[in-house]
Amino acid sequence: MTLEQIKEKLSKYTVGIAGAGGLGSNCAASLVRAGILRMFIADFDVVSEPNLNRQFYFADQLGRKKVDALAENLLRINPFLELTILDKKLEATSIVELFATCDVIVEAFDDTLQKQLLIETVLEHFPKKPIVIGIGMAGWGNNNLLKTEVLETMYICGDQVTEISPDCPPLGPRVGIVANMQANQVLEILLGKMDELWKLY
Repeated sequence: MTLEQIKEKLSKYTVGIAGAGGLGSNCAASLVRAGILRMFIADFDVVSEPNLNRQFYFADQLGRKKVDALAENLLRINPFLELTILDKKLEATSIVELFATCDVIVEAFDDTLQKQLLIETVLEHFPKKPIVIGIGMAGWGNNNLLKTEVLETMYICGDQVTEISPDCPPLGPRVGIVANMQANQVLEILLGKMDELWKLY
């Protein structure tokens, strides 16, 4: 496919991203650069100084809602992006309502309970909808441990082991790699598997 063919195909789809931190903000930026024109992003947090080591924000955006700051940054990449943002902590009912029209869902939460809630809700209500998950990206090095595991409609990116701790903080390079693995997986689904997946809906 040429670049124009890729952009034309991607323009038909909507990607939903749950979380606008290190994974979500960087994944969103890569998807917009690739040609995604419709996106939904939900997060309730604000930009803080520790976020700047790995998230797609800038020092002059400190204290702002992440969804507002990210919208500003993404629209600088492509002002024609159709972006819907939600400044709210997601619950099971809102997940069903908000992500129903998305073709692919990206799980990008820091909080384990939010991560679990999203995955379980999507599997229960949208069992055929692809969900791209990020697990295990703290620290640095060990590039070869980062991988994507496919479990039916779940695509799990990361090493699935490395947890964030005071001695193993999340840093830009490894978080960025996993965020881009997620974006790359979304592209693989939309450009190569969606016709087959739609038959299952």
